[in-house]
Parts: sequence; structure tokens; C-alpha cells
Amino acid sequence: MKWRVRISIALFGAAFVPPQSATLRLADTIAMPAVEGRIDHLAIDVDGQRLFVAALGNNTLEVFDVRANRAIKSVGGFHEPQGIRYLPESRRVVVANGADGMTTFLDGATLAVTKTVKLSGDADNVRYDANAGRVYVGYGSGALSILDPDGKALGDVKLAGHPESFQLEAGGPRVFVNVPSAGHIAVVDRDTRTVIATWPVTQARANYPMALDEPDHRLFIGCRNPARLLAYDTASGQLVTTVEIVGDTDDLFYDAARRRLYVIGGEGSITVLEQQDPDHYRTVQKVTTAAGARTGLFVPELGRVFLAVPHRGAQGAEIRIFSVVD
Repeated sequence: MKWRVRISIALFGAAFVPPQSATLRLADTIAMPAVEGRIDHLAIDVDGQRLFVAALGNNTLEVFDVRANRAIKSVGGFHEPQGIRYLPESRRVVVANGADGMTTFLDGATLAVTKTVKLSGDADNVRYDANAGRVYVGYGSGALSILDPDGKALGDVKLAGHPESFQLEAGGPRVFVNVPSAGHIAVVDRDTRTVIATWPVTQARANYPMALDEPDHRLFIGCRNPARLLAYDTASGQLVTTVEIVGDTDDLFYDAARRRLYVIGGEGSITVLEQQDPDHYRTVQKVTTAAGARTGLFVPELGRVFLAVPHRGAQGAEIRIFSVVD
């Protein structure tokens, strides 16, 4: 009798699998029937509730009203738009172009071009330091360009290779930069405009997206080969842990309020990780999306994750809007 009880309990235990936690729920979609090709990064005007999408393969900037979830405007004249940022103080939209290295400043209301800045090539990710009024653009074979909100060039920071995603520290002068061709993370001092450290990336390669948990001193990078999230201690520069994630990742966001990470990958899903503590992470949801959908945007003020889905076969181009579940 005892062995039967033990087997029964073991079988019951093996059969019981807790349901996956729902952290993201699809709330709406916005079709983009005229958009073809690859879609790169997204930006938000929180007050105006407008979403800006760099439609790289279409050479357009797509603009959406995310109150009504509808398309507003398509702006042409770009050359592989990649990075994008909305500057709320000056009401400018900044678009970095990969094909010709042009960084374009647009009036936020009319979307008319106000300034263009020619960089050497492959202008990519854009970040904004609102306190200092500085725009940072990664470009070329290895540099960050520093511009003011009107597009005036202020200087450069030289790097060992083309910069992918980078994050600006709010409580200090550092910028953390993914430099996959050099196999490291470059740490830049924005006061001296110099690289003050490099942290080797050895557990995986192709470190593209990045997110920062500043209070817990954790820097997260998404790698493609193999598909891993790497967490670094920003105080020491040491690797803390690695976690398996979706393949072909190009965007990664940290949700500080819920202590989660949203990892978007072109393999066709979003990996949602729970931060149990600064050293430990576990997968709580794998959200199926679409092949090639590897860019998006988490907007904490709206409690939304916006996902860019390209046209592939029967799947039309669209923006999928996920509500964040507490």
C-alpha cells in the first residue's frame, strides 16, 4: 500500500504544471498596409500619445495615434531610417538614417525637416539626455555623435567598432555601449567624452539590445549567438548571470515597477523574465508573435508594449499593442 501511495503522489506531482503567468495581453492592432520591408526602432510622444516607427525598408517614418489606435501620417524622404527619438522639451523628432548617415531633425507638430546632420555613415540608435539637453547618435565604424536638441554638432566619442544599443546613466555620467564587433561593452564618461572601461562579452556574441536597472546596478544585454540575456554588475563590470531568451533579439526593456524584462526577438516571440533579485531571473511568459518582429517599445507611462510586425507572406505589416498585466 505504501508504495502505491508514493507512486500516486509522484504521478500527481508530475502531472500538475502551474499555468503560465499572463504578463502581456494583446489589446489591439494597427494595420500598416503600405509598409514593406524591415521595420526598425520606435519612439513615443507620451503627452501627445503618438507613436513613431522607423520603417527602414520602406524609407518612411510612420506616425500613429495610440489613443484611437489609428495611423496618422506617413513621412517619406528617409534613407533606411533606424534610430528614432522624440524630444518633448523642444518638440523635435530625431531620425537616424543607416544608408547615408544622415540624422534628421523634424518639427514635432508639422513633421517638417528643421535640420539635417551628416555623419560618416550607418547612423543608428538615438538617445536623449534631457537634463543636459544632449542627443547621442551611434554611427559609422565606431563613434557616438553628440548634438544639441536643434541639431548643432557638439563633438564625438570614438569607439572600437560600430555601436549598437546604448544606455545613459541617470545618476551619473556614464554611457554603456554595446560594441559587438569588438566583443565588449564600452563604458563612456559623457563629461570627458572618453571611453573609461571596456567589459568583455565572452559568454555569447552579437550583443545588440541593452537595458539598465540603475538602482540595482544591473546592465542587461541581449545576445544572438547563442540567444542569451547577460546581466552585468555596473559597479564592478563583472558578469552576474546568463538566461536563455528568444532568438534574433533586437530590443530589450526593463520594467522597474514590475521587476520584469521584455525581450523581443525576430524568431517570433517575446520572452518575459521576472527579476527575483538582482542576481536571479526566471522566464514567466513566452508570448508568440510573428517571424521578423524583433523591434518594439515598452512605454511605462501607458502600460503598453508596442511591437512592430513586418509584412511576410500572408502576415501583413502591423503594430501590435500589448497591455502590461500587473
